[in-house]
Amino acid sequence: MNEHSPENTPEPVAMSRSQYVWTLVAIAAVGIGLAWFRGEQAAAPSGEGTVASEPKVAGNGGEAERLVLEFPMMGTRAAVAFYGDREEAENAAKAVRETFLRIQGICNLFDPASELSRLNATAAEKPFVCSEELWEVLTAAREAYEFSEGAFDITAKPLMDLWGFYRKRGDSLPSAAEIAEAKKRIGLNRVVFDDAHRSVRFPVPGMSFDLGGIAKGFAVDKAAEAVLALGVRRGIIDLGGNLRVLPEPPPGRTHYRIAIRDPHGGHAVLERKLEMLDQSVATSGDYERFVVIQGRKYAHIMNVATGEPATGMLAVTVVAPSALRADIYSTTAFIRGEAFIRDKNLKDSEFYFYPDAETVVKR
Repeated sequence: MNEHSPENTPEPVAMSRSQYVWTLVAIAAVGIGLAWFRGEQAAAPSGEGTVASEPKVAGNGGEAERLVLEFPMMGTRAAVAFYGDREEAENAAKAVRETFLRIQGICNLFDPASELSRLNATAAEKPFVCSEELWEVLTAAREAYEFSEGAFDITAKPLMDLWGFYRKRGDSLPSAAEIAEAKKRIGLNRVVFDDAHRSVRFPVPGMSFDLGGIAKGFAVDKAAEAVLALGVRRGIIDLGGNLRVLPEPPPGRTHYRIAIRDPHGGHAVLERKLEMLDQSVATSGDYERFVVIQGRKYAHIMNVATGEPATGMLAVTVVAPSALRADIYSTTAFIRGEAFIRDKNLKDSEFYFYPDAETVVKR
């Protein structure tokens, strides 16, 4: 990708058959939602798990409160903001948290009692029958595997273990023999899925699923469904940078403005903002979660074809109709690159590529 200066970088547009406009931006996954709250001047929460409200703000139909809630979830931070009647907004925030807790209880790789952990522990011995929601996540993961032509693979856990993303391995690189051995236990196309019975069986002992690349987007979409079912249509839901804005804008506005954090500038944000309504954002990057081996940083996003962490990209951010799709697309784009995504002709999504640190224009 050619370098662009801030002055001549084109504005991004949705991809079409005739034109693809790519903008170099830097987005930190955790920074997206919190930057939005700062940009909208939301009141700071008084503590973890507390609700804070700003003074009423004028809207076309009168006055509306904005309620903000932040709390830890899924190894990161969740944040929500809703406009409207206080009781409705508080019920919406409660619904979001309950949804996140439910999905966490299903997909938590590190909780032995979670449904995912129980699947991983037994599916090599006999078929594991999944709950409806876990099956929904796995179905989405299978579709992502096909879309990405094998790049988005939830069976990559043995390689993640090998490279020290779950437990430090020290300052030595995995050997070619170690990588080859780990790859024997990888490949979603090898897993036996029984759609009629919603069951999963691993053909090889040691295979396992890691839903870290999809669970947050899935949870955000489920939370949005719960909020909309309550009649709340103005607000934003953020789970560690997997972010979704609701169909109606804040009072007096036509859209939500999402600030973009520059990874080279600490908490600084870029001047350009994403303007969104009824859409989602997700970022895959190498600067939030990584390991350092022999002085080199390795991203947590695994390229299962090579058995090594993906390289060549600092970050990719995607705006898509759903948080799940944004999650899948950003990971796929990080691994596969710009040309692969261009060929997919995804008209309803926008992609922002930020190449590796050696080629970016620092701002």
